[in-house]
Amino acid sequence: MQSVISSCEERMKKTAANLKDGFASLRTGRASPSLFDKLRVEYYGEKSPLSQVATISVPEARLIVIQPWDKNLIAEIEKAIRTSELSLNPSNDGKVIRIAIPPLTEERRKELVKLAKNQAEQARVAVRNIRRDGNDELKKMLKEASITEDDESKGSAELQKLTDSYIGKVNQALEEKEKEIMEV
Repeated sequence: MQSVISSCEERMKKTAANLKDGFASLRTGRASPSLFDKLRVEYYGEKSPLSQVATISVPEARLIVIQPWDKNLIAEIEKAIRTSELSLNPSNDGKVIRIAIPPLTEERRKELVKLAKNQAEQARVAVRNIRRDGNDELKKMLKEASITEDDESKGSAELQKLTDSYIGKVNQALEEKEKEIMEV
């Protein structure tokens, strides 16, 4: 019974971590290197993460500086940023790429909040699906007589507590992200 609960908890942890990763790539009005976590650049015929071919720094609140380790990559990095869904406009001086983060419009902020809510809802659904899988596993164990009815009901109650806890974490993460997006 404990193995079912601990495996469900592990899966719920991963769901919460994935949500935070998804939130990190949502652009807010502030500059953040995590905006480029999913950005890949063509490097020697391979698609490499930007963080593996350049240094990304944030010298000011609304400025990101990307310094490629290989100067020949500047054009590739610029192209990758322009074609990404970040809607940013990079400029380079031959050595580094500078990206000024424009303040978000009210309309764009609302779109981003909607995206964040959608990601949070997907995470909540995933957590509930994990609970269902755990309950199914407990029922199967009961049927095979490897646990008692009392154990099954205790296990279900524990799974419900876990589910409530992780849904609370998802809601809290969403609240924080909404606040971050909406602040001017």
